[in-house]
Amino acid sequence: MAKISFAQKIKNLFSSHSKADDEFFEDLLDALIEGDIGAKTAMELVDTLQKKCAEEKISGEQEILLEMKKLLLPLVKEIKPETQKDKVCVWMILGVNGVGKTTTAAKLALIKKNQGENVVLSASDTFRAAAIEQLTMHAERTGIRIVSHQSGSDPAAVVFDACESVRAHGGGLVIADTAGRLHNKENLVHELEKIDRICKQKSDEGFYKKLLVIDATTGQNALRQAEVFNEAVGVDAVVLTKYDSSAKGGVVISIGKELSIPCAYVCTGESYEDIEEFNAEKYLDSFLGL
Repeated sequence: MAKISFAQKIKNLFSSHSKADDEFFEDLLDALIEGDIGAKTAMELVDTLQKKCAEEKISGEQEILLEMKKLLLPLVKEIKPETQKDKVCVWMILGVNGVGKTTTAAKLALIKKNQGENVVLSASDTFRAAAIEQLTMHAERTGIRIVSHQSGSDPAAVVFDACESVRAHGGGLVIADTAGRLHNKENLVHELEKIDRICKQKSDEGFYKKLLVIDATTGQNALRQAEVFNEAVGVDAVVLTKYDSSAKGGVVISIGKELSIPCAYVCTGESYEDIEEFNAEKYLDSFLGL
């Protein structure tokens, strides 16, 4: 059975309550928590909203939702990572296995290639042979250059070579796919720190960004992942994948509030074109069904 989207749940909530009373706000709290907004954030939000509705006599569905949007907007952060054609720019792509990280790297590379930039993919997940093969396949399909070493080699060396290649061409963007084996956290963190050092050294100042890919359907799990990667190397922005499923996607709100990490892109499907820049207003309208 298909999951009901958060917007649909909210719609159902209004149709099953004749007025915005305590019971309504309790059900709204449950819906927010199910929509992947953390319990603490959801409670604060509902308390503030309930007070505001009482004080200002707000009662209609549209009015309550608009009030809710106003409260949520400061928590949802957006960012557009900058690149410059004559600089060495690096985007390190982070994320656990299975979130669509390698495909997202290819999607981002194609956006930049279509904008006329010199883009190089760096196959820096050398732990999984399949990851190198997958990225190579994407590179061939999109006509984007790729730098890869053999399976098991030093991931930082791959990024080093990719950055050197871009500098030799007068600038451009290196998009580095990295490993995501969270169950082996200590090794992973050590590996990412090493790649991070090389990216910092080889990129031009202000043009290095760490993008964390998270799956919209994994809810609070995605928040935990953001905490782990942010602690390890720092995260500049998230990219949300599988936003087309039941797409609660409320975790973007949690990550914005708890970690102050903005969202840069959302992926809405499998094909290379199914990616767009994140827009906070548009996202909240869709999330709340406005």
